[in-house]
Amino acid sequence: MKLTHKDKDFLEHLKPLLEEKELTIDLKKDGLKRLVLRQNYGDKVEKTFNMSRQGVRWRFHRLFNGIYVEAYEIIFWVESQFGTELRQKAMEIARERVELRKKVQKIEFVDAYRLKNQELRSETPEDQLTREVPS
Repeated sequence: MKLTHKDKDFLEHLKPLLEEKELTIDLKKDGLKRLVLRQNYGDKVEKTFNMSRQGVRWRFHRLFNGIYVEAYEIIFWVESQFGTELRQKAMEIARERVELRKKVQKIEFVDAYRLKNQELRSETPEDQLTREVPS
């Protein structure tokens, strides 16, 4: 699963509500553990997110119990098979991708490979000849 613009907007609206203690995130343990959004689902929350309470619950579940937890499941599986030696390299790649995204003027989630290719296409032929080729 990938993050969308709507996911990004949702997270940006959720953060202040969590900081102001309007909402909290709890671990629910009735069978399979999962993260749940707690506290007041009143008018303020609906206005903040510009969606129904059910929409807020759905997006929260998709992001936190779907994308976020699944990412850690994958990391757990890979590291149980190959150890933690790759973690530092993966973090370096992730940081590079985040920095590439920050270079984009519009704030949007863009595939890092596409950004890198756009950078390479914008170079002059002289720049491309002098650029160091990765090994």
